[in-house]
Amino acid sequence: MPASLCGTWEILSNINLEGYMIALGIGLSTRKIALKLKQRKVIEQVRDKYVIKTLSTFRNYVFSFRMDEEFDEFTKGLDERHCKSVVTWEGNRMVCIQKGEKKNRGWAHWIEDDKLHLELYCEGQTCKQVFKRVA
Repeated sequence: MPASLCGTWEILSNINLEGYMIALGIGLSTRKIALKLKQRKVIEQVRDKYVIKTLSTFRNYVFSFRMDEEFDEFTKGLDERHCKSVVTWEGNRMVCIQKGEKKNRGWAHWIEDDKLHLELYCEGQTCKQVFKRVA
């Protein structure tokens, strides 16, 4: 993982989060709360393991993985699904493919213009988020 991805990030913009959550099957009340949250993302590398934390006042989601190794992921606090996930590098993008009930599901993180970009996708919906580094 490039050192530039590591750190704490605060959300600046969030485009089509609701469409993405609908594709995941997340209920209306949870979607309404999620749309009002200001997320923080913490990305860490501990030896050969990576930890990504998505933090908010409502729910936190933390998962860890080793690059290029498939792992069982339970999206607790998100859509509560089990999937098989694998994270790889595609150029300068950290890309995750999540196989399970939902089709074409995954995400990609990358740095552009000193900002962390995240695209989340599921069943034809894409959410685009941009984060700034927190000092």
